[in-house]
Amino acid sequence: MRLINTNISGAYILDSPLIRDYRGAFCKIYNYDLMPNHLKFTPRETYYNISNKNVIRGMHFQVPPYDHSKLIKCVRGEILDVILDIRKESSTYLKYDVISLNENDNKSIFLPKGIAHGFLSKKKNTIVLYHVSSVYNPNCDKGILWNSFGFDWPTNNPILSNRDQNLEHINEFKSPF
Repeated sequence: MRLINTNISGAYILDSPLIRDYRGAFCKIYNYDLMPNHLKFTPRETYYNISNKNVIRGMHFQVPPYDHSKLIKCVRGEILDVILDIRKESSTYLKYDVISLNENDNKSIFLPKGIAHGFLSKKKNTIVLYHVSSVYNPNCDKGILWNSFGFDWPTNNPILSNRDQNLEHINEFKSPF
C-alpha cells in the first residue's frame, strides 16, 4: 500500500495493490498494522451512499466529541472528491483539494478529524463507501455550504439535498477544530 500526499495536511490517498486472477480481483483498502501511527484508526461505523449523476453531497463533518477520521472509497461509478481543511492550527487551514476516485482505481482517501468532505457524482448509481472512527451523532453532524469556499464545481445542474443547500457559509463558520 502506497501513501500519496494531498494538498491538505494529514489527508492521504491510499493506493492499494489490486490482485487479479481468473475469478476477478481483490483489493485491501486498509490495514491497521501497516499504517503509520498518524493514520491508524479503528472504524466504529461503515456505511455507503448511492448517488445519481450530478449529485453533490457535502461539505460534511462531525464536531467534537463525535468528530471522526474517515476512509473513503468509490466502489462503483466515479466521483470528484473535495476535501476542505477546517482545523484552525493547520498549515492548510481553509485550503481545499480535489481528488478523482472511480471504481477502476485502487485508491481511497484517508481524512483526519477536522476535514470537511463532499463529492460530485460523475455517473448514475455511483456508490461511495465510508469507514468512520466515531458513530453518527445528529447533534454533532455539521457542514459548510458547498459553494462558499472557492471551489468551482464542474456541473451546470447540481442536485443537492435541502440540508446541503442551507448549510453555513464558510465566512460565518466558527471552527471547533
